[in-house]
Amino acid sequence: MRFARTLGKKGKILKNEQGQRPRVAFSSLTIVSNKGDMVPMSKFNGKKLLLVNTASDCGYTAQYSELQELQERFPELVIIGFPANDFKEQEKGNDADIARFCQLNFGVTFTLAAKSSVIKGPHQNNVFRWLTDQGFNGWNNQQPEWNFSKYLVSSAGILEYYFGPAVSPLSKEVVGAVTATGF
Repeated sequence: MRFARTLGKKGKILKNEQGQRPRVAFSSLTIVSNKGDMVPMSKFNGKKLLLVNTASDCGYTAQYSELQELQERFPELVIIGFPANDFKEQEKGNDADIARFCQLNFGVTFTLAAKSSVIKGPHQNNVFRWLTDQGFNGWNNQQPEWNFSKYLVSSAGILEYYFGPAVSPLSKEVVGAVTATGF
């Protein structure tokens, strides 16, 4: 059903090898943007999405640049960053501070969700609850290992991959998954 490959510390890659379909439609979910708007995931029907938990004060924060480059190379891909303060207080700012930091330091133009929790618990963001519970997504229980864990959802709303924090958004694995046809 899935495989793990190590690319170094936190470089895990899991794939939906069996093509398991979600038990709950991804398009039924909604997020709050960093501007306070409700954004239904159905807005992105027919598009691939890369969903990433982010933080402004992390060793992986430079991946914001790589995510922005990926967005520019593949404008049909929807990238959504989910700022979270779940790992050692690495996202202390509010939504406006985070957006300003991302724009000024990394030129981020992709969507940022409102700051929320991405790890299991009563306040977990509903998108990350879906991404990390096989009861919803059909196969994956992998929680974010750290900031900049990445989840790729197909244009059909199927969770296809989990990429650990150490996997660069510009790696051959991520780019290959983004450019693969058939999902």
